[in-house]
Amino acid sequence: MTPRESKTRTITIEPLTRVEGHGKVSIHMNQQHEVEYARLHIVEFRGFERFIVGRPYWEIPVIVQRLCGICPVSHHLAAAKAMDRIVGGEMLTPTAEKMRRLMHYGQIFQSHALHFFHLSSPDLLFGTDGTAASGFEAPVEKRHVLAVAAEHPELATQAVMMRRFGQEVIFATAGKKIHGTGAIPGGVNKNLSIAERDRLLAEIDQMLVWTRGALGIAQSYTMDHLVELIPFGSFDSNHLSIVRADDGALDLYDGVLRAIDKDGHRIVDGIDYQRYLEVVNEEVRPWSYMKFPFLKSLGPEHGWYRVGPLARVNNCTFIPTDEAEAARKEFMALTKGRPNNITMCYHWARMIELLHAIEVIRDLLHDPDLQGADLVVQGPRREEAVGVIEAPRGTLFHHYRVDANDAVTMCNLIVSTTNNNEPMNRAVTKVAKDHFSGKAEITEGLMNYIEVAVRAYDPCLSCATHAQGRLSLEVQLVDAAGEVVAFRKA
Repeated sequence: MTPRESKTRTITIEPLTRVEGHGKVSIHMNQQHEVEYARLHIVEFRGFERFIVGRPYWEIPVIVQRLCGICPVSHHLAAAKAMDRIVGGEMLTPTAEKMRRLMHYGQIFQSHALHFFHLSSPDLLFGTDGTAASGFEAPVEKRHVLAVAAEHPELATQAVMMRRFGQEVIFATAGKKIHGTGAIPGGVNKNLSIAERDRLLAEIDQMLVWTRGALGIAQSYTMDHLVELIPFGSFDSNHLSIVRADDGALDLYDGVLRAIDKDGHRIVDGIDYQRYLEVVNEEVRPWSYMKFPFLKSLGPEHGWYRVGPLARVNNCTFIPTDEAEAARKEFMALTKGRPNNITMCYHWARMIELLHAIEVIRDLLHDPDLQGADLVVQGPRREEAVGVIEAPRGTLFHHYRVDANDAVTMCNLIVSTTNNNEPMNRAVTKVAKDHFSGKAEITEGLMNYIEVAVRAYDPCLSCATHAQGRLSLEVQLVDAAGEVVAFRKA
């Protein structure tokens, strides 16, 4: 039934701001001003999986990272891990594995800092009456990073310096801050010099101090506004991530697949990600170019899941760095050890991972293996391989086939934001029904509630659709006659 036939009113928010990528949200209301349904539409063409067919396999780790300028390292390393297996070089040397881990945790650090301070902090810092909602409805002119810099200059400086540090880690390991070339099939093309190590170590203590402060902001904000935040875009869900193979610890570079349900019962555990197609399938819906993944054992109706910081902190048995593990225990105490299904707790979980990342970076920088000279290994060739990594936004799957002439013949990418597609749609619907229903007038500030819920997931929509070009996200409201009565576009 179309909106006009059902006498609905539709709100479209277009573009959704302070996210990476292009899409729109449409909210359909009936004549009683009650929300019937809401949808997050991803409107770009899905193309990268076709662009690379026919290219030689050794080019792929460099090509695929052009999907994104925010998390290129994730694609670079996921593709490299797949190509390791193609060349029989998956058993990396200690130097190669630790260089890649350093690169990856540098990426986690800069991306989490960017999202929290630059994209989400305006939602959290500008409350006027002590409620979270008052911050969500802050004037448009305050809902951006420049306003944060004006009112919280020290915080803004820290944010810039923290992201810069993460980028310097990437530069030292990948050769470039964006779209680097450090990982190659079977290893890496450089080690870390003593001079590079010492430059990074000189800033570690300050980064730890600032990261502890960022975690304190996220934790305090959540606890101070818990009554409002518990229901805000929240719902019970499954959670998927990789965990360390031998003990279930948090591991953002490598591991085995684990999925739990809303109560913490394990649906999938210890599965080699080379077998991911036995675990995950994708559903197609006509109103979005982004697919809807689900756990095969549960089917599309019940098998959808969340990924990213919230899922990883819920899923892991423990975090293998001291301060982050202590922070995880405080986080899990909020829900008495059960999985945390509060959508806005993504921010708190993200800052726990930020702390874990800087602890890992510190420890790796003290490891002499980073100065090793044994960088590349090879073995028996394969024709097909999968590379999986925990990107900042969640679990990232890269699957390739390569023919006897070294050309890629097939590529399948399931990116973090695609894995979160159904949860983001449910968050949009929950917020719309809770805050829009019964209101004849939808204010601009109220429309930002939708964006706040989506931003919690830190979506990268260009990654999810494998699109190119300049991108944004939009929101639209349609009335009972099918006419657009409210529209938001940056």
